[in-house]
Amino acid sequence: MKEAGILVGGSDNGQVSIDPRYANRHGLIAGATGSGKTVTLQILAEGFSKLGVPVFMADVKGDLAGLGQAGSAHPKIQERIDKIGIEGFEHLPFPVNLWDVFAKQGTAVRSTISEMGPQLLSELLDLNETQQSVMTLAFEFADDEGLLLVDLNDLRAVLEYLGDNSRDLGVGLKVSKASVNAILRRLIMIEREGGDLFFGEPALELDDFISHSRRGEGIINILAADKLIQSPRLYATFLLWLLSELFESLPEVGDPDKPKLVFFFDEAHLLFKNASRALVDKIEQVARLIRSKGVGIYFVSQSPADIPEDILGQLGNRIQHTLRAYTPKDQKAVRAAAQSFRANPNFDTAKVITELGIGEAIVSVLQEGGVPSQVERVLVRPPESRMGPVSEQERQQLITGNPFHRKYQDSVDPDSAREMLQRRAEQSAREEAAAEEEQSSRPSRRKSSNRQSVGEAFMKSIARSIGSSIGRKLIRGVLGSLLK
Repeated sequence: MKEAGILVGGSDNGQVSIDPRYANRHGLIAGATGSGKTVTLQILAEGFSKLGVPVFMADVKGDLAGLGQAGSAHPKIQERIDKIGIEGFEHLPFPVNLWDVFAKQGTAVRSTISEMGPQLLSELLDLNETQQSVMTLAFEFADDEGLLLVDLNDLRAVLEYLGDNSRDLGVGLKVSKASVNAILRRLIMIEREGGDLFFGEPALELDDFISHSRRGEGIINILAADKLIQSPRLYATFLLWLLSELFESLPEVGDPDKPKLVFFFDEAHLLFKNASRALVDKIEQVARLIRSKGVGIYFVSQSPADIPEDILGQLGNRIQHTLRAYTPKDQKAVRAAAQSFRANPNFDTAKVITELGIGEAIVSVLQEGGVPSQVERVLVRPPESRMGPVSEQERQQLITGNPFHRKYQDSVDPDSAREMLQRRAEQSAREEAAAEEEQSSRPSRRKSSNRQSVGEAFMKSIARSIGSSIGRKLIRGVLGSLLK
């Protein structure tokens, strides 16, 4: 049975809706600041939730939590309802789970260093090629030695160990102390931006994002990002990690009747700003392949020009709010945006984009067979939930109402790389002390200047085990499946 569409808005030519069968073909919501993108985000989240599709979205401005509260009647809202011809409109709250990397405005959300992986960590830390190779070596060493990398302290301990003992690790594994120190300095920067809170245990289980209410509605997961957005690299890295983990963990479903999850990537330009060509290529691969896992990605940005062309070409459902054309660069962006739509002979798309009012948009969606519809100028429907932020009391009620809150509320520090390396160092020191004591108790035996200590033997043993594995390619964590 075909699911009802997700109503976007209406025009003189009728209503425009997103077909759930093509909702996993991704989408774009673009427009200048104040043009109505947030409301569009809100109404799409409501539509997907009603269909039983879980949603993830980042709340950059702090007002999307209003989805968890019922909206209020207003004459202008009623006027728009009548113009669009919406039947059965109700002011309703929607099932919402609030999340926060900083664990203040929502339930704590964490990942481990191991799950993040060396490639994305290198992007997060903006490492050069040499430093990236050191990061990869640190992960290989941790794998070979059974060292669990949970938080930044674990990664720091492994890097310091490799830097201090590089001479004992063999020619092929020699680690520059300068490179290690450069990485350690960048770890301090990420720590100050909140990375120390994001990396840890218990780590987020993705199944907890793909959940439903008792009535079968899709849960709307909202990440508090008004503070996180101040650290754009951490913000973009977190969302890309989440996307790639979804890609790796979800099974293939082909083309389902509706998505398994819809992912809204607000302020999408931050993902691509200063990103390496290799990273952009991987993002393109994820966007192209993850739809077969039933996940739809909707990029939200001020202009389509913020999105790389290869990725932009994969976004089938498009909602374009007004764009300003004050400069030649702005005018070029408007023309490019207009050319990305299937033309409507009844109006000049480029001209209309600059004339749209607040709450208006031009829309093209995928129709039967995945063919883009002719672009239409529409009034965006009003949301049934509250437009605007929630009070502190309402926020706390939503946080404590999250069924996973107790699971993630308190962080734990497991026995991991830092503790294990510390115990090894202490054991090595004890063995060296015992060896020296035994040697001193035999005064008749001449001490050999080149005698190998137990600690040195231990280090060389490690070096041999690492050396044998240096040729192996590390495949793990973020985008791991695509790095094969």
